[in-house]
Amino acid sequence: MSSALGPKPGVAVRYPDSDGKPMADNTRQFRWIVILKEGLEFAFRDRPDVFVAGDLLWYAEEGSPKVRMAPDAMVVFGRPKGDRGSYMQWVEEGIAPQVVFEVHSPGNRRGKLQEKFRFYEEHGVEEYYYYNPDNGRLTGWLRSGDKLEPIANLDGFTSPWLGVRFEPGRGPEQLKVIDRNGRRFQSPLEVAERLEAEQRRADSEQKRADSEQKRADSEQKRADSEQRRADSEHTRAEAERRRAERLAARLRELGEDVD
Repeated sequence: MSSALGPKPGVAVRYPDSDGKPMADNTRQFRWIVILKEGLEFAFRDRPDVFVAGDLLWYAEEGSPKVRMAPDAMVVFGRPKGDRGSYMQWVEEGIAPQVVFEVHSPGNRRGKLQEKFRFYEEHGVEEYYYYNPDNGRLTGWLRSGDKLEPIANLDGFTSPWLGVRFEPGRGPEQLKVIDRNGRRFQSPLEVAERLEAEQRRADSEQKRADSEQKRADSEQKRADSEQRRADSEHTRAEAERRRAERLAARLRELGEDVD
């Protein structure tokens, strides 16, 4: 749908990279925006044709800079990764984001939510998810024709486009988003803590391996020492045997009876 008022002839149209609004109204909302955006980024890290963004202005119509929205997170299949100041759909081969996420904040009034819903429905979004981390409630819609229809049950629901599974909780921040490999979306802090724990475990395993190697080396040295001692005893015994044989031969030469 085109804007009612197009640009004036001869006037260059500006598409600002910022709408001057904050990314989030509180720490909980911000945390979940980051979890969703980074989780999606990681889930599609090996797909060069999947673009993921968070709080990026999406301009839907050329010449209509007011026809825009900044989803908390969005995924576009069929567009390359890379930095952008905004997502101008006509520059991106006309491809609209197929999946968008919004995270609840106190500033999301009913009128604003309805405006966002109409925008996403009108401009081709295939899947729209709205998450309220304050109570753990997740709501979602799927496209059917030219409408976004509500998803009846999201508990265990798998996104057709993303392939991720949703497991809503029963309290604040209890949503689990599971990727195709069974990994739960985590905050950067959780990821850092997990990596740190894995590093400590790896260091501990390495120390144990080093200790086992030292013990094995010590055992080998002792075995080598025992072998050298045995070889020395064998050499000495062999020398004694040869000396005895020479002595016996000499005595026989002298006519002695050697037993």
